[in-house]
Amino acid sequence: MTLARFASPSRLSRFFTAAAVLLTAPLATIAIAQATSPPPAATGEKAGAPPVGVAAFNMAWAGTLDDFKRYVEVCSAPKVDWCDTRARIVRGAAAATPEEQARAHQCQAATLAAAGGATASMMIAPCNAYRSALPPKPGSPPDDPAVRRAPAAYAAKLEGLRSTVERVIERDDVSVLAFQEVKSRAVIETVLGKFAGRFDICVAAHNAFQTIAFAWDKSVTSRPGQCETHSALALKDPPKDPAAFRRVRPGLALELTINGAPVTFLNVHLKAGCANIVATERYPARLLTDASEACEVLNRQVPILESWIDAVAARSPRLVWLGDFNRRIDEEAAAGFARDQVRADGSDPAGPNKIDADGKVASRYLWQELSDGSPTLHQVPLSTSEGGCSGFQGLDHVVISDALKRLNPGTIASRKVAVDSAPGVDIETSDHCPRIVQLRF
Repeated sequence: MTLARFASPSRLSRFFTAAAVLLTAPLATIAIAQATSPPPAATGEKAGAPPVGVAAFNMAWAGTLDDFKRYVEVCSAPKVDWCDTRARIVRGAAAATPEEQARAHQCQAATLAAAGGATASMMIAPCNAYRSALPPKPGSPPDDPAVRRAPAAYAAKLEGLRSTVERVIERDDVSVLAFQEVKSRAVIETVLGKFAGRFDICVAAHNAFQTIAFAWDKSVTSRPGQCETHSALALKDPPKDPAAFRRVRPGLALELTINGAPVTFLNVHLKAGCANIVATERYPARLLTDASEACEVLNRQVPILESWIDAVAARSPRLVWLGDFNRRIDEEAAAGFARDQVRADGSDPAGPNKIDADGKVASRYLWQELSDGSPTLHQVPLSTSEGGCSGFQGLDHVVISDALKRLNPGTIASRKVAVDSAPGVDIETSDHCPRIVQLRF
């Protein structure tokens, strides 16, 4: 493959820029810089550099084909029989009924036995993880769950993920990808497809199937990327169950050196089930202080997330925070709450946030709590979605620091692109669409 075919003109420009930096930098500077980024004026001198494509993509329990075969083996065990280990909560209720809790407990015991214990079970997707693709057309036969449990169906899902990721790299010139709901480096290499050799990868250390990862074009950074797992976010779930052993996802930081200065990307997949402040037919309105298990876990993540962002922003002002927030921070921002409404105790969100004995805070809203002016954060609005982009809305976000906003004045366009799916597939490619933005660094 020729170089001209391998890379776009903008990517070639970044490649030669990166090469020039490496050739001229003193040997001591080849290690990852620990110093604070230069002030905005210094980075602004390079505002003519081409933008960098950045994407967030939740890939819906993406593992390898061998991972799927193990999942089928456990879930098809006679005593498991594809049961759901999570106690289902009736819409509008704060907790499951005692009968439903008993059913879930029995299911979990059977699943642990089939998997070989709690530790082994953590590395297997739940038996209800893989959803059917689009509903059949009128007159078509009903969905057959057995078809979704065949390796060929999962291979088709992986093919859709690979095709989607290759397309956003090639067509949309994306150089940095933040993935959610992935199991391992192996599946990232699979979905990168023909571009796998061009990208570096890091995966957050976690003791469960569902974790997060980054992949970045080696030519976008003049120094090797540095990744760090933020395990403090991986709280026990559910929080009040003394027998609980499952945890939510950790955070992952990636530092790249772009145009001679560090840029830090923070990848998150926060606790689900406490997303809306505006009630819908399907989802109730929720405050982070509500007495529901999901909101309690997300509430406990708030002070951990805030201290992490504050610490990273202090040493790396050029900051991108992205991923699956599982919270409609766009709704929160649009509501325009007064500062004394952000916390239940009326205290200023820019001030200390008292943490109680259970790790909870008085924060009602995620966006106003974290974008409190220290640091100043900016949401990148969603400008458009491609036709065919279905699935969850308002959960995947891109947020940038004030230093990056000054380098990207005006309205920054962000869009969602549809996932690829072959006709007649039995497992949907993903219930999320990649969210893409072009940023100048």
